[in-house]
Amino acid sequence: MPNFLFCNYHPQVLKETLVRHGFTFESETDTEVIPKLAKFVFDKANEGEGAQPVTFSQVVLEVMRHLEGAYALIFKSRHYPNELIACKRGSPLLLGVKELNEDINSGSAFHDAKFLSMDGHSKELFLSSDANAIVEHTKRVLVIEDGEVVHLKDGSVSILKFDNDKGRHSGAHSRPSSVQRALSVLEMEVEQINKGNYEHYMQKEIHEQPESLTTTMRGRLIRGGSCKAKTVLLGGLKDHLKTIRRSRRIVFVGCGTSYNAALAARPILEELSGVPVTMEIASDLVDRQGPIYREDTAVFVSQSGETADTLLAFEYALENGALCVGITNTVGSAIARHTHCGVHINAGAEIGVASTKAYTSQIVVMAMLALAIGGDAISSQARREAIIDGLFDLPNRVREVLKLDHEMKDLAKLLMAEQSLLVFGRGYNYATALEGALKVKEVALMHSEGMLAGEMKHGPLALVDENLPIIVIATRDTCFSKQQSVIQQLHARKGRLIVMCSKGDAASVSPGESCRVIEVPQVEDCLQPVVNIVPLQLLAYHLTVLKGYNVDQPRNLAKSVTTQ
Repeated sequence: MPNFLFCNYHPQVLKETLVRHGFTFESETDTEVIPKLAKFVFDKANEGEGAQPVTFSQVVLEVMRHLEGAYALIFKSRHYPNELIACKRGSPLLLGVKELNEDINSGSAFHDAKFLSMDGHSKELFLSSDANAIVEHTKRVLVIEDGEVVHLKDGSVSILKFDNDKGRHSGAHSRPSSVQRALSVLEMEVEQINKGNYEHYMQKEIHEQPESLTTTMRGRLIRGGSCKAKTVLLGGLKDHLKTIRRSRRIVFVGCGTSYNAALAARPILEELSGVPVTMEIASDLVDRQGPIYREDTAVFVSQSGETADTLLAFEYALENGALCVGITNTVGSAIARHTHCGVHINAGAEIGVASTKAYTSQIVVMAMLALAIGGDAISSQARREAIIDGLFDLPNRVREVLKLDHEMKDLAKLLMAEQSLLVFGRGYNYATALEGALKVKEVALMHSEGMLAGEMKHGPLALVDENLPIIVIATRDTCFSKQQSVIQQLHARKGRLIVMCSKGDAASVSPGESCRVIEVPQVEDCLQPVVNIVPLQLLAYHLTVLKGYNVDQPRNLAKSVTTQ
């Protein structure tokens, strides 16, 4: 087959080349370039007398050589009936395998590792980017790796491994090798992806948080008798704890909600470990090529474990020799498979695009990470035990705060006509302000900004008037008196205040009758963000429903951001 090497792999360059060869395009998407490129390769390979017939896999491999960036693709062509090819780079792709006599609720393991050979059994195959779409059909899946090409032909399945870089650098075709892979079994139930008695997935996932937090902590918190110390056991990290404690610094890397969860956990990790903790937005770290050292521990936080920017940052940190730790909700995801060690948050399937229960479980896992790294120093023993007691009681406190549902619906009715919303927080609850504002942006499509209260006088104060609604998070912690001062300053400028405070503190934080107060249960300061975010999640949900927008699939957003 001839070599059609273009001078560049950028979609725009490929598109311009194809246009010169007579192809027309109906959209501006990069995706349309791919089938047109496949047709160009097919035509070129078959032109001229005596040309050897080109196989479907040869066409797809040639197309893959000219693509860059993240993708997950399925090819089907009328020129190759009864054939289908799937391939991926960077984006997730799963192959589900179901025996036609299989009971998907049996949960039995699939022991035939060489399932790709023809064994005489009829199979049904499913291709998906998300396990949630497959689990109702089968729990047996193959996680397709980067550079693998899955070829379905006349009922048989084969996998080819393609080295894209080798083909590019040599200027010649790298011969793909055939590989055998074993199936994995999904650890999830069909019931997890049903709405149950709820109207929306987001609503269900908000109200599931007492149970998801319990599952996150199950088997990891150890509270012995009177003579036994209270401890945390994170099996996925136990062999690396000494290395993490000796780190020059700990670097949290994430995007969106996962970044906010790490930000909420940073203070307690610094306090208990004594190791400097820095925060990095994944895309910014890659853009800057920020310094990462061999003595660093880089912690990658991602609900899906497939976030494209986070994976690029992971590859960068790995190249620089850092110890890479993954915190993800998805077993078998890229981050779960490729990091040196990590912790699954076990929050259960999260279907709604706006993350809710994964956020709170991430904070809890990172609080347990701080306890595990902090070890058993006598100086912090009382503090550690208070946090562990608080973790045990946390599901009950979240269950209590969920009773504010109707109150948040009433507040949403008052705010639904507003154009903007400010949320002020500080200390542990700066992350709560950011995450609460993000939820309102994501689903209610309303401009909202989370702000560090300490920065109020450095610009944001100019926005304050009697019309702009402002939420101030002022629950009891070391920053409480400073937040009282912020409330007074906003009130003096006729700010339209909504204050979140600990139960019993309404009189201390309300400067006048016009101020609306939301009282929440008080817990340990490092766990307070878990409780405080719940009313804001409920507010965002009700605002969205009242406005008539799609709660579970906000416009322009996807659950797993697998493209750059």
